[in-house]
Amino acid sequence: MEEMTLHIKNMVCPRCVMAVEEVLTDLQIAYERVQLGEVVLSKALSKEQRKHLEQRLQSLGFELLESARSTTISKIKTLIIEQIHYSKEPMTMNFSDLIADKLHHDYGYLSRLFSSVEGMTIEKFITRQKIERVKELLFYNEMTLSEIAWQMGYSSVAYLSTQFKKETGMTPSQFRKDREPRLNSLDKL
Repeated sequence: MEEMTLHIKNMVCPRCVMAVEEVLTDLQIAYERVQLGEVVLSKALSKEQRKHLEQRLQSLGFELLESARSTTISKIKTLIIEQIHYSKEPMTMNFSDLIADKLHHDYGYLSRLFSSVEGMTIEKFITRQKIERVKELLFYNEMTLSEIAWQMGYSSVAYLSTQFKKETGMTPSQFRKDREPRLNSLDKL
């Protein structure tokens, strides 16, 4: 049997994985594994199966990616989201090295590709993801600002506060005091 890998845009959380697994099961499409941004099927799809899968995924806000460029962008985003939102371990290398290493491409090429397709730099996307994660951590009020800064890889609380204010228009302390959630969906960042 020949495996087939599909890349799916907007799969950004464990619930997304479960939703895609449910669609595949409903459509009786055999799969090996489903992970953020990617599905490995047991065998290739027929045109009819692909059409039904595409429709069902779109109804849930996902998109089946076709081009190599789109697939590469999706892989970059998935790597960043996994590291910032779901990794329990602090990073031991910087994002540029991680992305280049995992995707087996020169970071300069990947950075230019990302910017041309997304209209923002990879660094800006990373910052937005980090700030969204910081907002979540502030909202749950289980960590100090120093602990959050360390966990998110900021060199200081001051630097985190500066970036946070630039992105949100308020300081982390103001955000924590406000306590009204202003969390954004990860696939909209």
